[in-house]
Amino acid sequence: MAKLMVTGATGNIGSHVVQELRGHGIPVRAFVRDLGRAAATLGGGVELAAGDFADAASVRRAMEGVDVVFLACANDPRQVEYETGVIDAAAAAGARRIVKLSACGARIGSEIAFWDWHGRIEAHLRASTVPAVVLQPCFSSTNLLAAADGVRHEGALFARAEGALIAMIDRRDVAAAAAVALTTDGLEGQTYVLTGPEAITYERVAAELSAATGRTIPFVAVPDAAARQALVGTGLPEFVAAQIVALFGALRRGAYDRTTDSVRVLTGREPRPLAEFARDHAGFFRHVDTAALDVVAGSAVGTGSAP
Repeated sequence: MAKLMVTGATGNIGSHVVQELRGHGIPVRAFVRDLGRAAATLGGGVELAAGDFADAASVRRAMEGVDVVFLACANDPRQVEYETGVIDAAAAAGARRIVKLSACGARIGSEIAFWDWHGRIEAHLRASTVPAVVLQPCFSSTNLLAAADGVRHEGALFARAEGALIAMIDRRDVAAAAAVALTTDGLEGQTYVLTGPEAITYERVAAELSAATGRTIPFVAVPDAAARQALVGTGLPEFVAAQIVALFGALRRGAYDRTTDSVRVLTGREPRPLAEFARDHAGFFRHVDTAALDVVAGSAVGTGSAP
């Protein structure tokens, strides 16, 4: 049986890829920075290879004996360097397939830096000796969790997304597609754009969250400047905040308004609708009774309880 390695194994997609593979009884090696966090996130039965994308020697060590690689890395200014390093290490180790997690819209020279980075990595991958499958998911429904605090505390879904039709995809569907690409021969050379079952607006997202949480959650459009300021206020660097605002500009211009059948083609089933994501994650968006929390906090202080 081929030895599979998952990079980015504790991330939003990578952790689900590991679960998918384990669910099919397939041994997995997970390339991780923090062994303790990885063990807690992934559970037992997963071979852990400690390392860091920035440490080329650790990448080479982890690659020993590996036949197939799932290539995923968090957005980072050094992402192109990191991922091309993994590609080169896989080629040197004699790997026979790489499944690259990219992004819909990946293109060298894109105004969206993340898409430009993926475009550069894809170009390096095409020039490599290792056969590859490229997965280009559209907007992940998991991104909605970034707005959960606003929904809980302010009672509304805030975003710079008025009028945008977005074919949001559940990360579990991306992981299921990746597991198939990792374990199926004959897909090399293919690029699959992964989308949800329909393109929906943020108004529709608010309606689905309202139904799932049992509260009325309106959608409120936010101007670019206010959106950027709010993102910086959460601790994001200026560059990242500006890129997210630019991304939503592209979404309003129709960047992700089309659906594909790639999830069904790869997995044999339809992708999950947004309503399912809303139900599964409703707890993140339910109202927080701040007055009750204040009472509890005050009682703890009054009795000298430890934090």
